[in-house]
Amino acid sequence: MREGRDAGYQMAGIGAGTGVYSTFGKQAHRMEAIEKGWIDQGYRTFAHEGPTGLKVERLAKAVGKSKSSFYHLFADLEVFTERLVQFHLAQAKHIAVLEAACTSLEDLIEVIVDHKTDLLFNRQLKIHRDNPAFSACFAETNAITTQAILGIWAQILGLGDNSYLAGLVLKLSLENFYLQITDETLNEAWLRGYFEELQATVRAFKQMGTIPALDGTV
Repeated sequence: MREGRDAGYQMAGIGAGTGVYSTFGKQAHRMEAIEKGWIDQGYRTFAHEGPTGLKVERLAKAVGKSKSSFYHLFADLEVFTERLVQFHLAQAKHIAVLEAACTSLEDLIEVIVDHKTDLLFNRQLKIHRDNPAFSACFAETNAITTQAILGIWAQILGLGDNSYLAGLVLKLSLENFYLQITDETLNEAWLRGYFEELQATVRAFKQMGTIPALDGTV
C-alpha cells in the first residue's frame, strides 16, 4: 500500500527525487515530506467527504501544521484541490498497471481493497461532476480503468469470446458500482457478492438474448 502511494506521489511530481526538490538537499526533502502530509490528509478527506470537507483549519489540525504552512505550499484551496486531482490521476495510472496484471477475480479484489481510498475519491468525483475539473478527471480515470481491466473482466464474467459485450457490461456496471460503494461496503465479502451478481446477470442475459440494465435504471 505504501509503495502504491509513493508511486502516485512520484507520478504526480510530489516526492523524493522528483522535480526541482532533488536539487536542494535536506531542506527540499523536508518540504516534500510536509507537502506529502497535506496531500495525503486532503486525499483521504476528499475521498470520504468530498470537496466540502476540505477546510484549511481542519486539515492543519489533522496534519499537525499551521495554516500558514498550507498557504505557503498551495496558496489556496483551489490550488490544493487541483493537486489532489493530479495526484488521483497518477494513482489511477499506477493502479491500472496492477489491474492489468491480474489473472483472477481474487487478484482484482485484492487490488480494489488495497486501493479503497482511491475508489472512494473517484466516487466523490462522480457525485460532484458539476465541477468541470472533477468531471474530466472522472472520465479520464474511468477510461484508464476500463482499458486496464477489460481482459480480466471478460474472463471473470465468462465473456472472453465477446470483448464488445464485456466492454458494454463494464461501462454500465461502473455507473452502478459507484452508486453502491461506501467506506463500509467496499470490502472483500461485498466485492465477491457484487461480482457474483454480475456473473448471474450475464448468464441470464446469455439465456434471454437481451441485456438488462446495469446502471441502476429499469
